[in-house]
Amino acid sequence: MILADKIIDLRKKNGWSQEELAEKLGVSRQAVSKWEGAQSVPDMARVLQMSELFGVSTDYLLKDSLEMAEPAEDAPSDSLPIRTVGMEEANAFLAAREVNARHIALGVLLCILSPVCLILLCGAQEFDYVPLSEAGAAGIGVAVLLLMVGGAVALFVTSGLRTGRYEYLDALPIDTLYGVDGMARERREQFRPTRDRQLTLGIVLCVLAVIPVFLSLVLYGEGDHFGHLVAVALLLVLAGIGVLLIVRSSILWGSYQRLLEEGDYSRAGKEASRVAAPFNSIYWGLVTAGFLAWGFLGNAWDRCWMVWPVAAVAYGAIYGIVRALRH
Repeated sequence: MILADKIIDLRKKNGWSQEELAEKLGVSRQAVSKWEGAQSVPDMARVLQMSELFGVSTDYLLKDSLEMAEPAEDAPSDSLPIRTVGMEEANAFLAAREVNARHIALGVLLCILSPVCLILLCGAQEFDYVPLSEAGAAGIGVAVLLLMVGGAVALFVTSGLRTGRYEYLDALPIDTLYGVDGMARERREQFRPTRDRQLTLGIVLCVLAVIPVFLSLVLYGEGDHFGHLVAVALLLVLAGIGVLLIVRSSILWGSYQRLLEEGDYSRAGKEASRVAAPFNSIYWGLVTAGFLAWGFLGNAWDRCWMVWPVAAVAYGAIYGIVRALRH
C-alpha cells in the first residue's frame, strides 16, 4: 500500500474529511487532496505530524511493504465492520443512483402535480366550462390524482430496490480501494457546476411559484373566478419543477458524498443517521399524512403544498432537539 492510500485509509478510519485533516495538519485541503491522489508527497515534518495524529509509526507511512498493524485488543467489540468498495462496485453504484435521481425526482413531481387535474376540472365544472356533473368532474380528478400518486409510489419502490444492495454505504464505514476515492472526487467536481445551477434554478422557481396567485388577485380580485384556480395550478407546476431540480441534484451529490464519506455521510454522520432512522420514518410519515389530510379534508390543495417547505425547515430544529434529548 502506497503512502497516498495509507493517508486515505487512516483519515477515513478516524472519520475525518479532507478539510478536517487539513485543519489538523495546518495545510490546505488541496494539499491533502494531492497527497491522496499521489500527485505530491508530504514533507518529513508533515509525515511526523501524521504519525502522531494517526498513532502509527513513520516507518509504516513511508514503507510501502509494511502492513497495517492489527487493531488494539481493547478496541470496542461492538464497532461496526468496515466494508471494502472497489472500482467496479463504485461505478455500478453511481450508475444506479443516476437512474434513481431521475426516477425519484419524477416521482416527487408527480406527487406535487397530482391535484392539478382535480382543481381544474372541479373549477371548470363549477363555472360551466365543461359538460360534466360535479360528481363526474370530482371522480375524474380523483382518479387522475390516484394514478399519478400510484405511479410515483412505483418509481419510489423500484428505486429503493435498485440500490438496496448499497444500503451499507449509508450505515457502515467503508474502505475504498485504489483509485475509487480519486474517481469519485473528480466526478463530483465535474458535477459541481451543474448542481449549483440546478439548485439555484430550483430555489428560484419555488420562490417565484407564488407569482401567478398574486397576479390572479390583481386581475380578478378576491371573488370566485376560474383564473384563481388556474393560478394555483401554475403555482404547483412551477414549484414541482423547482423541487424536481433540487431533488435530482441533491441525490447525485449525495452519491459522491457517500463514496467519499464526507458531509452527512462521514463516519460520525452515519452513526447519527443510524440512531435517527426511526425518527425520520415517523417524522416524514406524519408530514405526508398531514399533507393529504389538509388537502382532502380541508379542500385546501391551493395551500397544503406549504407543508413540505415548512417541514423541511423545521426538520433540522426538531432533529437537533431529539438528538439532545437522547444524549
